Amino acid sequence: MLSNLTKNLVELERDQVLSEIKERIGQGEDPLKIFEECKKAMDLVGEKYKNKEYFLAELMLSGDLFREATELIEPYLRGKVTEGDIKGKIILATIQGDIHDLGKDIFGMLLKLEGFEVYDLGVDVNPDVVIEKVKEIQPDFLGFSALLTITFDPMKEVIEKLEKAGLRDRLKILVGGGITTPLVKDYTGADFQTVDAMEGVQFCLETIKARVVIRARGGI
Repeated sequence: MLSNLTKNLVELERDQVLSEIKERIGQGEDPLKIFEECKKAMDLVGEKYKNKEYFLAELMLSGDLFREATELIEPYLRGKVTEGDIKGKIILATIQGDIHDLGKDIFGMLLKLEGFEVYDLGVDVNPDVVIEKVKEIQPDFLGFSALLTITFDPMKEVIEKLEKAGLRDRLKILVGGGITTPLVKDYTGADFQTVDAMEGVQFCLETIKARVVIRARGGI
C-alpha cells in the first residue's frame, strides 16, 4: 500500500508533499524512510511516463517537486555519513543538449547515502566543463544522465578527450537514463550503462570494493 506522501508526490500535490515532509522531520522521523517514499513516487512517475500516462510536462514537474523534497530531507541525512566514511568521488552531469535531471538527482542522492562525495554539474553542461572538472577533482567515477539521443556524441567526445589527456585509465564512466542501452555504452566508450539508479550505485560500490582488495594485495 502506498503512503500518502508517495501518492501526493505522484499526483503532483506540491503543498501537501512539502508540508508533510516538514511535519514528519519536525517530529523526528527517520529522514531515510521519508526519502524512500519519495523515491518510490518517482519510480511510479517513471512508469507512468513510460506507459504514456504522463508526458514530459508531468515528468519535469515531478522532478522539480522531488528536488524540493530532497532539499528539505538532505540536511538531516548528511549527519549519517562522516568525512571518514567517504567511499569515493563522482562527477555527475547531463551533457549539452539535454536538460533532464530527474534520474541524475535520484542517483546522486542514493550515492550520498552510501557515502560518496557527489559533484553535480547540472544540466546542458558543455563537454569542456566536464573535462576541466575531472582534471580539478580527480574523481573515481563520472556519470552521465541522458534522455535525448543528441547527447550521445557529446558524451563520446568527453570520453575521447579524457583518453587523449591521460585521464581515462583510473576513471570509471557510467551512462544512464531511459534512452540509453548497452549499445550506447559501447558507442560512447563508457564502462557501465543502466536505467536503474540502484544498479549504478551497486556498480560504484563494487568497483570501490575491488580497488580496496587490489591495494591490500599490493596492487595499484
